[in-house]
Amino acid sequence: MLRQLARLGRSVPFAGPGALAIAVYSDNLDQPVRAQQAGYEGVACVDDAARALELYCDLWEATEAPWARRWCEGLLDFILAMQDADGRWLNFILDWDGAPNHEARTSIAGGAFWQARALLALARAAQVLDDVRIDGALERGLAHIREADEVPSDVRALHIRTALTLLQTGDDRRLGAEVGVWSGEVAGCRDGEVLMNSRAESGPPHLWAHIQEGVLADAGVWLGRPDLVAVASRSAELVFRRIVVSGFDLPRTQPYDVASAVYVLTRVGEVTGTPAYAALAAVARSWFDGRNGAGVAVYDRQAGRVGDGVEEGRVSRNSGAEANIVGAQALFDDAVLLARELTDAQALPAGAGDRPWTSPPALENRSLR
Repeated sequence: MLRQLARLGRSVPFAGPGALAIAVYSDNLDQPVRAQQAGYEGVACVDDAARALELYCDLWEATEAPWARRWCEGLLDFILAMQDADGRWLNFILDWDGAPNHEARTSIAGGAFWQARALLALARAAQVLDDVRIDGALERGLAHIREADEVPSDVRALHIRTALTLLQTGDDRRLGAEVGVWSGEVAGCRDGEVLMNSRAESGPPHLWAHIQEGVLADAGVWLGRPDLVAVASRSAELVFRRIVVSGFDLPRTQPYDVASAVYVLTRVGEVTGTPAYAALAAVARSWFDGRNGAGVAVYDRQAGRVGDGVEEGRVSRNSGAEANIVGAQALFDDAVLLARELTDAQALPAGAGDRPWTSPPALENRSLR
């Protein structure tokens, strides 16, 4: 995981001499591949960088490995450089020279997921990095999520996580009130007892980025509202138990589906003190080691890479940024042990800031195989 992220890491001097980003996709030879699912998107994005910044902040805090802090600082530079003056984030860069993508629907300024993930990453970075730029960027960015109407529940969950993270280090009455309002929105977006990702969603909720139960459980504790914890616990049972026990028996399962399950079951288990949730989270983690529809490990521990998922009984030969970031988050104890063993040369992008790169080829077909 961490070794694959080092392979995919790139210097982006437009964002600063030490700035780093991560190639979105890679092929079976670990060569970076451009994203073009929604027209031409680009080579790297804030969405991945923000989740990686969270991961490396956690690793830096757990290990104090200098290379982990180097990642934190480099990713922070990239994320800050992608914020417009008005506080909205663009998502993709078109090339490694840093030309921003203003056109693709997956990159427009202020897009819901990358705006939310950038803010969450900055909130986490503020806890471990002393950088005077963070507070201003947070203030400018928060204004846009406060103005947003009809926010999907899976995005609102990220807003709640951001607020709870910021409230750990300061008493902000406005943010505290917003946690209550936003939690009510998430709790109200459900079909029966199942929390949904949006009001437009029908059928069982998709698992990709579905973390509402874990977030709502934490919010319930902070707000002193056991009713929210009860809603979260019941939905977690209905959404995840059967699918986890089945080994995620779905036509297609991505690492982020599994990481979302691990997050929810871990948080609900810790909040409720119910060991069964922790046990179920452990079963979910075993998907990475072969308890899946392919019967083959998705996390190749020898090569240090997580495949992009399982589809039609096969593990993807590709291994991109998201798969390895969320894989490391889901298997965080393993990631910490690995981090303690890695050298700078193994854990940082080659050159760590001065390696020249050419644009990778486009990915014509996003099939997992």
